[in-house]
Amino acid sequence: MGNPTNQNTTVRKWAAVLLIALGLGSAAYLFLPSGAAHATALGKTWPATDRISMDDIDHSAFDVLLQKYVDTDGYVDYIGWKASAADRESLQTYLDELSRADSGMPAEREAQLAFWINAYNAVTLEGILREYPTPSIREHTSMLGGYNIWKHLPLRVGDEAFSLEQIENEILRPMGEPRIHFSIVCASVGCPRLLNESYTADKLEEQLTTNTHDFFSRGQNIRVDAAAETIYLSSILKWYSKDFGETQGQRLADLTAYLPPAAVAIIDKTPHVSVKYLDYDWSLNDQAQR
Repeated sequence: MGNPTNQNTTVRKWAAVLLIALGLGSAAYLFLPSGAAHATALGKTWPATDRISMDDIDHSAFDVLLQKYVDTDGYVDYIGWKASAADRESLQTYLDELSRADSGMPAEREAQLAFWINAYNAVTLEGILREYPTPSIREHTSMLGGYNIWKHLPLRVGDEAFSLEQIENEILRPMGEPRIHFSIVCASVGCPRLLNESYTADKLEEQLTTNTHDFFSRGQNIRVDAAAETIYLSSILKWYSKDFGETQGQRLADLTAYLPPAAVAIIDKTPHVSVKYLDYDWSLNDQAQR
């Protein structure tokens, strides 16, 4: 016999799906699991007179937290962070600071990129800390009408609220910087390393370059079979292939500066190198599970 709570959740999900299919969307909302039905936006609403440009947002509080709880490989001490009421509050204070940004005010491109990368990572961390202990973020990304951390945990920024999905697909990706895919993190082992410092406008180029090099230095993200003239890449390069170029040749050429020598050697000597993709590891980037 299954867990009664899980059975009830499943019934509620399918009831919601049925009501949505019948055009009763508002009624379906009543059947969602509590996590989705009561999800509220992170951050706070600032008076228009107190809002500031993204150039002036202070990321130092996030920097302190990352240095304290994230190791050099990007694994997080979720146990320690969740146990500290003061540092949980510090993360809320930082999310409030992000809400202060006014996207209508002029800001340098580097400041905007740093802002949204930090926002994405901070919201993800907050979402996991709320659910911890958990084996994977995929336990909280329901596709059948239930709570989905990527959709249902938005962050207020000015007068709007942006989900993780919106931050990635509607804001960051259109900015035309493909290396964001090696900086935003989904709290998984297969993700890029979570940098243990906040992104800032003045260090952004260095940080993006460093973390992209790091990404392609790890066997979980790239493997080379010289005999078969095949390169195996992270599934991130498949899911977001268009962000890296229109053709496979263009994508490989643009990434060459970050790839290990063995991969570059195959690309240089093989006109039609074969590219295949590695399985993605959705296990939580948890220090306790290393």
